[in-house]
This record gives sequence, structure tokens and C-alpha cells, in this order.
Amino acid sequence: MPDTPSGRPRITVFSTGGTIASVPGVSVPGGGQTAAPTLTAADLVAAVPQLADVAEVTAVAFRQVASPDLTLADLIALAQAIEQAVAGGASGAVVTQGTDSLEETAFALDLLWHGEAPVVLTGAMRNPALPGADGPANLLGAAQVAASPDARGLGALVVFNDEVHLPLFVRKTHATSPATFRSPLAGPVGWIVEGRPRIALRPVARHAIRLSEPREIPPVALLTATLGDDGRLVPAVAASGCRGLVIEAMGGGHVPRAMVPHLAALADQMPVVLASRTGAGEGLRGTYGFPGSETDLLGRGLIHAGVLDGLKARLLLTLLLAAEAPSRVITDSFAAIGVPGSRPPFRWPAP
Repeated sequence: MPDTPSGRPRITVFSTGGTIASVPGVSVPGGGQTAAPTLTAADLVAAVPQLADVAEVTAVAFRQVASPDLTLADLIALAQAIEQAVAGGASGAVVTQGTDSLEETAFALDLLWHGEAPVVLTGAMRNPALPGADGPANLLGAAQVAASPDARGLGALVVFNDEVHLPLFVRKTHATSPATFRSPLAGPVGWIVEGRPRIALRPVARHAIRLSEPREIPPVALLTATLGDDGRLVPAVAASGCRGLVIEAMGGGHVPRAMVPHLAALADQMPVVLASRTGAGEGLRGTYGFPGSETDLLGRGLIHAGVLDGLKARLLLTLLLAAEAPSRVITDSFAAIGVPGSRPPFRWPAP
């Protein structure tokens, strides 16, 4: 683990915008002001002097956007920038961003980052001008984890509210609460106490997709099955030019029977992944047998997402299509990543 002459590790903080970097600036009716991301990585680091006790910090203003505007192309470029920082001596990296898409970017970076140095994502639910702003504490906690030898080999992590989460499981669960990030299925894998990270659990495997400068990021649709859904939107997926579909089904993997012929027809044309809309738990495989059940849909060629929710299943499918993975590899990837510990680590392209 590279250290500086002072004995402290080096970490690089990449800022991308978001609430943590937002300050009020535009008045709105009623007397309030809206906030927009304007603070840079250097601004964020300067606001937390305790960082100097943790590591020697390099600040990089990577992007300056609200997190809904981040793209997979941005994340591919960010993974490359992190690789360069680590090659230059950084022991770890911190990425600050908006919380709206943080669970997605963390999962994508976990697949795109293949090094031993930890990559820690964090943000804030309250901008710096609000009472109880949580950004400084989250940034400090993220830096403490990024600088910790115990976090090496874990891949990407989410640090928020003094908890450490794996991207595979973490979700944003509340629109405004500072305790919004939770891992309903597995819980946090660690925590921070008195400035010291505690890593209690480690992932059973790390998976990797090697992707640099793809010719395109193929569009993949995400639909949610609802009460009385007749599936009329499913044919529009192919008509719109999408290359794949993730269907968030009810419960353990069920849809109204009227959707079945549409999903089956689409599965003959492109990958269709079956996830659950519940937000936690592994989908079923052979419990129910009615039309539209998980057994029916899997028998018609849909791909089981395992524990992946729709957001993460869509990202995995998109990255695989961008990496030109064949259909067999796509199926194998969901079997390995969606069911932790069931198979050896997934790598594409294969070493």
C-alpha cells in the first residue's frame, strides 16, 4: 500500500457534482432557493480539514452535474481515471456524487474497476447550506475507508452515515432521509467508529467486465409489471431500437398472463431479464406454475436476475452488450453475479 513520506496513504477524491457539491443560488416562489452543483473536489476537500489526518488527498473535479445526468460513458472514463490515479501512487479513491443514481454508479464501477485499491462512493442528502449537512461527515468517512488496508480487495463500496455497503445489495430507500442507503437483503458489511473503519464481512467473489471505449452504449429498457398490465409496451422495446429488456415482475417473478406472449416473442429477438420489483430477495425459479409465473417465463427464454433488482440488472445487461458478450455469456453472468457464491467469479472477456 503506497504511503507518502509522512506515513499517510495517498487517496484521490473525484467529484462529479450532486447535492454534496450544491449551493443555493436561484430564488423560487415562497422565499426559498434551489440548489445546483457548483462546488469542486477542491472545495469539498477544503471544507473538511480532518482529511489531512487521514491521508494526503489529491482533488480532481471529474464532472459537475446532477447525478441523473451521469452516463455509462462517464463511468467508463472514471474507471480509467481511477486506474491512472492508482498507478500514480494512490492507495484508494473516493467518488462524490448525487445520491439519486449512486446505487447504479456504484454497481457499474464495481464491475468496471478491477484493482485492489478501494473505490468508495459517497454523497449527501442535505446540501452544505442546510442545517445538519451530512456531506462533510460522509466525505471524511469515505476517505477513512479508502485509506484503510482492510478495504483493499473489496472493489467499489458505498459509505454513507457511517456504514459501509456493497454495491450488489445497496439501495436508496428514502427520498430525503440521511439514512437513505440500506442493504435490505444482506445489511452493511462494515461501519466506522471513532474514525476507524470496521470491515466485518467480505464479498464471496469479485466480478469484472473489461470495457474501454466501446463503439456504443446499447440502449436497454426497464419495464415494471403492474396490476392489469396487458404488455402493450413490450413490443415498443424492439421498435424503439433497444437491444435488451429487463422486466421487473411482481413478487418472486410473476406477470399478468396477458404479458406472456409479448415477453416470449421479445425473448426470441433479444435478451429479456426477469427481475423482481420488490427490492429485496432472490427471485423464484420453480415454485409456481400458472401462466405468467416464474416457471412459465423462464421456460420461455427469459434470463433469471437472481438477487439483482431491475436497475442493476439493466446495468449488467448494458455493459455485457457493450462488451459484445454472446448470449451464453450473458446468461452465465447473471447466474454468477445474481446468485452470490454459486459460481466462480465472472470475467468477461475471459482471461
